[in-house]
Amino acid sequence: MKNIVVTGANNGIGYHMTRSLLTDGYSVAGLDVSIENLQVLEASPSNRLRAIRCDVSDSVQVNKAVDDILQQWAQIDVLVNNACIVIFKPFEQRTVEETRREFEVNYFGYLHTIQAVFPHMKARGNGIIHNMSSGVGITGFPGISGYASTKGAIESLTRTLSLEFEKYGIVVNLMHPPLTNTKSASPLGVPAQAMDDPARVGEKLAKQILSTKPILASDFRTAMYLFFAYRYPKTLGGLFAKLTENAVNPKGDSRAN
Repeated sequence: MKNIVVTGANNGIGYHMTRSLLTDGYSVAGLDVSIENLQVLEASPSNRLRAIRCDVSDSVQVNKAVDDILQQWAQIDVLVNNACIVIFKPFEQRTVEETRREFEVNYFGYLHTIQAVFPHMKARGNGIIHNMSSGVGITGFPGISGYASTKGAIESLTRTLSLEFEKYGIVVNLMHPPLTNTKSASPLGVPAQAMDDPARVGEKLAKQILSTKPILASDFRTAMYLFFAYRYPKTLGGLFAKLTENAVNPKGDSRAN
């Protein structure tokens, strides 16, 4: 059975993906800065989960985690880069340091894990690297310029590495969830009923863990959204921003409640 590494595995999509992968019989190493939820899963009799406290923005921690995993399991078949942070602030209110912190986790965190697993995957001549993206990285969205920028960068990084790594038998692709009811989405103010359930999203993406398609959408609706988002990013971005604004404040009152 394959060995999977999932970052940002303690909550949200990452947690439910990890749980689903374990149910399907995979061995999973879950990395996160907090691991209390993973430790509950780790206590199950299957003994196929390793919960590892790791800040992906720290290359030393990442390299140690990957070395420990390889020492125990000998190989890593799939890496899922999912860890992220979001700072919800209009551009004029945010600091460069805040945006830099988002890049440290959301972009350089991906680089650190890819750099750590790459020599091993290259030596074996195969491997899959899934990078979690977001529609806002294509269309943009008001108030999250840092997060959206990191996801746009991940889109470009993934396309570039897919070309570079192909000759080594390593697939690098994008995972695209819909807007999901997670901690990172909560600042948007979108009603929970308008967002997807993280358990359902995590399970659907877990079912595609061995897929080598360039873009993995969690469902048909998300695939259709992406089809139009890549072709009409400004139109879709403006429409989604307006719909969100209306959902949060249907009477157009900008005052805080």
